[in-house]
Amino acid sequence: MSEDQERAHLLERDAEWARLAAKGRDVDAIVSYWTDDAVILPPGMPPVVGRVALREYVQGSFKIPGFRITWESTDVRFSPDTNVAYMFGRNAVTLPGPDGALTTFHGRAVTIWRRDTDGVWRCAVDIWNAEPGA
Repeated sequence: MSEDQERAHLLERDAEWARLAAKGRDVDAIVSYWTDDAVILPPGMPPVVGRVALREYVQGSFKIPGFRITWESTDVRFSPDTNVAYMFGRNAVTLPGPDGALTTFHGRAVTIWRRDTDGVWRCAVDIWNAEPGA
């Protein structure tokens, strides 16, 4: 597969993951997009490490009334051997604010993906923070 084809494939895989997360129904399917040893670094929180902790984090997020997450990645850069890649993206997370009204926070993200031993691309590092001025 050419690098352009691999880029398109990885962007589609990420978009598929985003669609699943936006629906918020299938926690196991959502978690399957991370590596077993993945680390996420949510803003203002300690790292979430490993599949068990990731599952608890995702499940807990979907229990928050009104919670919703969406994102779109727009750029892929590969390692020379094309087995590791990073992507930049933008996200939106809706949560109840201090007054109980739903508030949407807009952020920017970097994800690091690797081709797992089964040949499937999975996210190994997931970090995001607020957009400037948010």
